Amino acid sequence: MSQSETNDVYATVQASAVRRIFAFGVLLGLGGLVIYTALVQPPSPVWLVFMLAFGVAMLWLAETMRRSTLWVIELTDTELRATNGFVLARMDEIVAVDRGAFAFKPSNGFTLKLKNQKPRAWAPGLWWRFGRRVGVGGVTSAGQAKFMAEQIALRITAARL
Repeated sequence: MSQSETNDVYATVQASAVRRIFAFGVLLGLGGLVIYTALVQPPSPVWLVFMLAFGVAMLWLAETMRRSTLWVIELTDTELRATNGFVLARMDEIVAVDRGAFAFKPSNGFTLKLKNQKPRAWAPGLWWRFGRRVGVGGVTSAGQAKFMAEQIALRITAARL
């Protein structure tokens, strides 16, 4: 059996083009506007440094989000991973899926609860991992995220039986 047969992709979540462009534009515009304002009407030196640092941070965040939203999140039999090779969570580590209206989750997404803590990681606009929680969503397609959450929930239920 080949590697592709044992590691089929059952669901994918990727950034929606319109949401991705909008989010990138907002962050880019905010960073540029703050830097422009700081340079055109310089405030006191402390505020000038703060505004320039904040503007540069927003430009960095915009570029980081642009790069990370090129990836696709894939669900396989064994793991939830990004196409850059980063493993968000292994299937045997996932305890529950939370996708309710009042859940602490990214926009258009869902949250996974894991058995053990994992190192913090973040791909702006696509996913985050903090402690025992993994959030998938942001500028993603709501339909794709809902389908993936349902597939994970089905696999968790099947594993318990």
